[in-house]
Amino acid sequence: MSRSASLSHAPAALLLAALLCASAGAVAQGKYPGIGRPATPAEVKAWDTDVRSDFTGLPKGSGSAKKGEEVWDAKCASCHGTFAESNEVFPPIVGGTTAEDIKNGRVAGLAKSNEGRTTLMKLSRISTLWDYIHRSMPWTAPRSLSVEETYAVTAYILALGRIVPEDFVLSDANMAEVQARLPNRNGTTTAHGLWTVKGRPDVKNTACMKDCPTEAKVMSQLPAHARDAHGNIAEQNRVVGPVRGAVTVRAAAGAAAPVATAAPAASADRIMAEKNGCLACHGVDNKIVGPGFKEIAARYKDAGGSEAKLAAKIKAGGAGTWGAIPMPPHPGMKDEDINSLVKWILGGAR
Repeated sequence: MSRSASLSHAPAALLLAALLCASAGAVAQGKYPGIGRPATPAEVKAWDTDVRSDFTGLPKGSGSAKKGEEVWDAKCASCHGTFAESNEVFPPIVGGTTAEDIKNGRVAGLAKSNEGRTTLMKLSRISTLWDYIHRSMPWTAPRSLSVEETYAVTAYILALGRIVPEDFVLSDANMAEVQARLPNRNGTTTAHGLWTVKGRPDVKNTACMKDCPTEAKVMSQLPAHARDAHGNIAEQNRVVGPVRGAVTVRAAAGAAAPVATAAPAASADRIMAEKNGCLACHGVDNKIVGPGFKEIAARYKDAGGSEAKLAAKIKAGGAGTWGAIPMPPHPGMKDEDINSLVKWILGGAR
């Protein structure tokens, strides 16, 4: 072949080589070439923090119930109560278990329709409690607790439930021993067949589509003392479909709480209050952690410069006006959004 002929074929040869390289690169990158990259060991380790029921993933360490009490009072009691019995912000954690339950591994109170439900009544795996605290608590600063603090808080909760002694030190070495004392450790089973093909089916009846009941009978409902634990649930549900949720604000004395209603459309300011976490601590009509919005409006309605004062308080946070529990700052909110929210609150939070 002449030199000129070789040169005329050069572009084609280069193109073929480029295609071969691209094909090799695509194979090397896997199923989706050019998208993403393999995670590094350090990245995998940073996300691989869950603790399984067999304690895989549990970090080495320990923490005493005494230390847990200190952490609890500083970071947990404002939402869960001094003794984890709170039903104002979140459902109670401790209560409803007995020494007999610890012995049997099954909480008898769960079979009673009028019995309130607590975390320790339903908890079947101690790893679940430890893992949830470590990754999610406190809700204002998740993943901020150290390994020692997580062990300590878990030990304190167990001590409040009389599952372990008050001077107990929980560690990775004795977690299995504590698991064997959980009141509801035998409360879960795979015998019903949901998770194993070897189990028996849930039902054995033949499918029937005739003589169906025309009226539904309510077999269980939320206890009256727990109805407003999270504010008005109806106002927190999306207005989709025929069911709008139950009104769960506290009913008047002697009056039965309504069971269902259509929730009014939320205003833009209320949606903004929900988005920025305001309704986690403030009810519209009632106090939760902080005062209700209408209570705030009543105090400041005749005060000069009240809009500017409240806007500054929302922006910077602070404590002392309504008690010792601090309100976190909201530096990420725009000034115009804060001003709109303040006007909505002072106008009665309609």
